[in-house]
Amino acid sequence: MTEVPAPGGQVGAPFQHGVLTEAVPAPPSLTGDGLQDLMAAILAVASELELPAVLERFVQVSAELTGARFGAINVLDTQGASVTFVYTGVPTAIARMMAHPPHAQGVLSQIPETGALRLDDLTEHPAFRGWPANHPQMGSFLGASVRVRDQVFGQLYLSEKLDGTPFSEDDERTIIALASAAGVAVANAQMYAQSARREHWLQAGQAITTMLLEGIDEEEALEHIAHTAKEVAGADTAALALPGLGGELLVELADGHDADKLLGQVMPEGGRAWTVQYEGKGLMTPSLASSRSEKLEVMRGFGPAMFAPLQTSGRGVGVLILLRRVGEPPFDEGDLATAESFAAQAALAYVLAEARHAQDVAALLDERERIARDLHDLAIQQLFATGMQLETVRRRSARGVDPHELTAIVEEALDNVDESVRQIRHIVYELRDPDAATGLVERLRRESSLARTGLGFAPSLVILLDGVSLDADDVDAEYLIDERLDAQLTDDVVAVVREGLANAARHAQASSVRVRVSVAGKGPQGTVTVEVQDDGVGLPLVRERSSGTGNLATRARQHSGTFTLGVPPEGRGTLLTWQSPLS
Repeated sequence: MTEVPAPGGQVGAPFQHGVLTEAVPAPPSLTGDGLQDLMAAILAVASELELPAVLERFVQVSAELTGARFGAINVLDTQGASVTFVYTGVPTAIARMMAHPPHAQGVLSQIPETGALRLDDLTEHPAFRGWPANHPQMGSFLGASVRVRDQVFGQLYLSEKLDGTPFSEDDERTIIALASAAGVAVANAQMYAQSARREHWLQAGQAITTMLLEGIDEEEALEHIAHTAKEVAGADTAALALPGLGGELLVELADGHDADKLLGQVMPEGGRAWTVQYEGKGLMTPSLASSRSEKLEVMRGFGPAMFAPLQTSGRGVGVLILLRRVGEPPFDEGDLATAESFAAQAALAYVLAEARHAQDVAALLDERERIARDLHDLAIQQLFATGMQLETVRRRSARGVDPHELTAIVEEALDNVDESVRQIRHIVYELRDPDAATGLVERLRRESSLARTGLGFAPSLVILLDGVSLDADDVDAEYLIDERLDAQLTDDVVAVVREGLANAARHAQASSVRVRVSVAGKGPQGTVTVEVQDDGVGLPLVRERSSGTGNLATRARQHSGTFTLGVPPEGRGTLLTWQSPLS
C-alpha cells in the first residue's frame, strides 16, 4: 500500500476524526527575536484546554513558525494507525478525495521518537513508496514526534516551505521545542478531559441513585444506567449482562448501535464478561473485531470495548459493557476507572432499591397479618358470641321456653351481628385513617357488655391509671389514657380483652371473670397491663388449637411486650396476662 508522507484526509465517514482548516496564508515576517516568537507560539498552544483545539493550534503555529505550506499532526494508536488527523494547507476539495489518513509507514515510519526527520526531498528517501491518487506533490519535509508521558502520542508533518527553500536547522530546533511544549499541552488537555468525564460520571451516578431511591421501576432504572453510561463514555453501544435462569449471564438491556442484535445474547463461559463478573474488576480491549479470543460473532462487529462490574459489597449484580465501532479510538485507563466507579454506585443504588422493595413487601405482609388478627379478634369473636346466643335460642326453644324470652335473645344476637358489621367497617376505615378510633375506656366497657351473652353473666371491669381506679364519669382520666397509648396499641389492648373474654366463654365454664387494665407511667418507661382472670376449670392438658392465643403473643412481640397464660394465685381457673411498653 502506498503511504501518504504528508497530510491529507477525507472529511466524511471514513475520516470522522479529522479537523480541517483552510490553507494558512503566507506567514508574516518575524520582526523580533526568534525565541520570543517561539515562546508566543508555545503559549498559544498551552492556552487551549480542549484537545481538538490544542492539536489544531499546534499545527497552525508550527506551519507559521517554519513557513510551511502544509502541516498536520497524526495521532496514532498502539498499532500505528491514525485515530485523529488534524491538518492545514490542503484545499477542501482535495481533502475530500483522499481515501484515508496516513499510517506510520514508509517515510513516516522513519520519524524518530526524539529529535526530527528533515529532508530536502522526501521522494528521494529509500522508504518512499509513491503518492496515492489525488495527493498533492510535496518535496521538502520536516517531521517530529509529539511525546506525552514518555510515549509517542502522534507525529507532526510539515512540507513545502512557502519561499521554496528547504527546512533549516533553526526550523528543526523550533519544531522540536514546540513539539515538546505540545506534549505538555496535550497532557493537560487530557487531564482536563478526564476531569470533565469524571464529573459527568459522578453526576450520572448520583442521578441514577436518586431515581432508584425515589422508587423508579427497576427495568426503567437499568435502561437509564445503560443509556447514561453510553452517553457519558462516548460509546456507540451500551449493554447490561445480568444473571439469568440456569446461572447464565445474558444481555437483558442494550442501547445504541446494533442493540437489537445484542439483546438476549448469552455471554460464553470464560469470556470477558464472566471474568469481570467473577473477579469484580473491569477490563478493556482495543478491538473485539481483531480479537481471536472473542467467541460471540455479534461482538466481533465492534472495535474498542470496556467491561465494568456492577458489584457492591461482594455481590455481583451484572456487567456493564461499553462498545465503540471499529476504527474508533480505544478507551483509556481513566475511562475504565470512572466507569467502574459509576457501575459500583449504580449497583449499590440498585441493591438498595431492591431492599426497599423487599421492605415494602414485608410491610404489606405485616399489614395483612394485622388485618387478619383484627378481623379475628374484633369481628370473628363477636360473630362467635352471636352464634352462642343463637345456640341458646335453639336449646331453649326445644324445651318450650317462653317465646318472648327467645325473641329478646334473638334481638340481642341481631344487635351483635350489626356490631360485627360495624367492627369490620371500622377496621377498613382505620386502614385509611389509623387515627380514627374511639377512646380506650369506652371500647373496653363495650367489650365487657358484649361478652355478657356468651358468658351468661357480666364480667367485672377495672381500669386503673397510675394505680388509681377510674370512676364511671372521669372524662379527664380517660383522655389521659388515650393520650398515652397510640392507635395501634389501643387496638391491641381491646383485642386482647376480647380474646380473653371469648376464651373464657368457650372453655372456662366459669362463674366469674375479672378484667383488669392498668396504665402506669408515660412513654417507653410506662406500661399497659391487661389481666383476664376466671374461676373456671383451668387450662386443658392438651390444647388442640391456639390461633387466638398465638395472636396475643404476636401482638405482644410487636410492642416488645410479654404474654403469659397460666394459673392465678388462687390456684383455680386461668389468668391471662398481657403487657406492653407505652408508645
